Amino acid sequence: MNTATNLSVSGTDAPLYVPQIRLYQNWLREQRGLSFATYNELWRWSVTELDAFWQSIWDYFDFQSPTPHTAVLAGNVMPGAKWFTGAQTNYAQQVMRHVQSAHEAGFLAVISHNEKGLRREMTWPELRRQVAAMALHLQAQGVQPGDRVAAYLPNIPEAMVAFLATASVGGVWSICAPDMGTNAVLDRFKQIEPKVLIAVDGVSYGGRDFDRMGVVQELRDALPSVQHVIVHDNLGTLDLTNCDVGGSVQMSAITARDDAEVQAFEPMWLPFDHPLWIVYSSGTTGLPKPIVHGHGGTVIVALANKILHNDIGCSYHPNSWGERFHWYSSTGWVMWNAQVAGLLNGVTCVIYDGNPGGSKDNPDWGILWRMAAQEKVTFFGAGAAYFANCQKAGVDMSRCGDLSRVRALGTTGSPLSPETQSWGVAQFKAIGTDIWWCNISGGTDFAGAFVGGHRELPQEPGVMQCRELGCAVEAWNEAGEPVLGEVGELVCTQPIPSMPLYFWNDKDNARYLASYFEMYPAGHGRQPGGGDGPASMGGVWRHGDWLRIGNAQGEGEGCVIFGRSDATINRYGLRMGTSELYSAVEALPEVMDSMVVDLEYLGQESYMPLFVVLRPGTVLDDALQAKLHNAIKVALSPRFIPNEIFQVAEIPRTLSGKKQELPIKKLMLGQPLEKVVNKDAMANPGCLDWYVELAQQHLGKA
Repeated sequence: MNTATNLSVSGTDAPLYVPQIRLYQNWLREQRGLSFATYNELWRWSVTELDAFWQSIWDYFDFQSPTPHTAVLAGNVMPGAKWFTGAQTNYAQQVMRHVQSAHEAGFLAVISHNEKGLRREMTWPELRRQVAAMALHLQAQGVQPGDRVAAYLPNIPEAMVAFLATASVGGVWSICAPDMGTNAVLDRFKQIEPKVLIAVDGVSYGGRDFDRMGVVQELRDALPSVQHVIVHDNLGTLDLTNCDVGGSVQMSAITARDDAEVQAFEPMWLPFDHPLWIVYSSGTTGLPKPIVHGHGGTVIVALANKILHNDIGCSYHPNSWGERFHWYSSTGWVMWNAQVAGLLNGVTCVIYDGNPGGSKDNPDWGILWRMAAQEKVTFFGAGAAYFANCQKAGVDMSRCGDLSRVRALGTTGSPLSPETQSWGVAQFKAIGTDIWWCNISGGTDFAGAFVGGHRELPQEPGVMQCRELGCAVEAWNEAGEPVLGEVGELVCTQPIPSMPLYFWNDKDNARYLASYFEMYPAGHGRQPGGGDGPASMGGVWRHGDWLRIGNAQGEGEGCVIFGRSDATINRYGLRMGTSELYSAVEALPEVMDSMVVDLEYLGQESYMPLFVVLRPGTVLDDALQAKLHNAIKVALSPRFIPNEIFQVAEIPRTLSGKKQELPIKKLMLGQPLEKVVNKDAMANPGCLDWYVELAQQHLGKA
């Protein structure tokens, strides 16, 4: 095989389309003599026989290394597991394997749109040329393997080029979105001391242009480690002759290079665990945690996740001919990394830069759908909130162009409500498509997914179909025992190749251990297949989510995430994740957004306020309060009717879009604002004043 997709489909009379996970199971049967009657049997094998499973993924996707590995997993410990010791790889090498075949088949690497209507195409050879030119420039500036390259760029092709160029020469990539202010960016970049800064002159969002050169200057002034600045002219008005950012070079001048050295350039081979990028936790308190992932682990898990579970095949493979992958994201969300990962498998990536809902004066939730129709997108992904907004806005798919090529919808970021999923199914059924929802849950933490999709398992609205292969995910009760059909702590009992190598500048792994491994005793539940192992194996990964595996009777493979385990509601002995209440409340057309906190603590009586953002012109009167109460009573239980409901202008959210339940809970329990929330890690810190005043009023009554 000469691609990263299995091309050895048995026979030429195979069905028009075979799910990717079925192709893998066929290969296991033919090449390994392994057959599994159920998905649960396959999953259990993958999390028990770790060496055999991950070696099969290596072989199935034809991983390349100039040196052999001496072990698949050299010691089952968490953290600190060593994977494929002795092997060499490079993220960019894996991408560039597709250049010739994809181009000869007539497929593009990247298609980009922005809200001004600009459409651009990038061929695979052009992608390779620009990456090579940029990589040679970085090397000429003294970038060595391990040096950090920081980017302040939007979701445009230039960001993908800069990332691949950095990876090509062994640099460590880190990106922040240009909607982040100076302090938030510096909280991240100061920690990693970048040698090069790649920035944008400005961005367009919601119908307005925003100049960012002032921020770029502030970043340059506050980052003494930066020795070189590259600026991309995004707004078309950049004039570096009148720019104060010292030593700047325009990116287009760098990537225009095309000579013999560019044509001959090859990404360097690196150790399997060489650092690839640094991503950041949402950082509700304290500085954001700089999480370091490695080349090899990121690539092998991305291929397994994207192909086997998300069912995204190679664009030039006969079984998935013409695949086009879109996942709406900003560069501040790990789903940008997931979008770029389409290139690992030779897939055409369709990207969008701008507001997916139009401008404030002219809201339009059909923008991305019309783009998907124009570009014949086959897999369309976005955050759960995006689909909910489309539903509330009354988007009619039949009026957005020909969407018949869309066969899958992906969603993550927060739980997708059953109502929104059913709405999407009905919309596509009306245009003649039986749509498949690929609902996933994972995280920035390990650049992957714990639970996700399966093309051949049953679908149920609001339920993710299965635990992913290689992910030893369990729900644990308060005694630290695995349970089915009950809500428990989401833990992962075995290592995964894409788990962090470490946190940057984290002495003795202190923050890393505290973040994921300190809740349960070392060794507890760590034996592959179940049971305790020696303490030397380390602890299980505790993710911080409430999870139920199976239905209420513990049957089936489906998984439901009930929100963060540290923001749980416990009303009169009944425990519930906040997502269930949000599903009930946000299903009402009057409600745009909501947040709930439960202030039960130290045996005191529960007090649970509900905050709602209502549609413009809507008032929280007695009738609407009664409607909200009834929705909660019907969907959940009268026990979960809030003590009070407040109409608010905004729900506080992090830069990655997560509701700030825990900080507001702590605020209302009397902790000072500066101790519970990092304003620079928030998307809308201006809304906090209202919550501070409410907390003071509440504490005055106590």
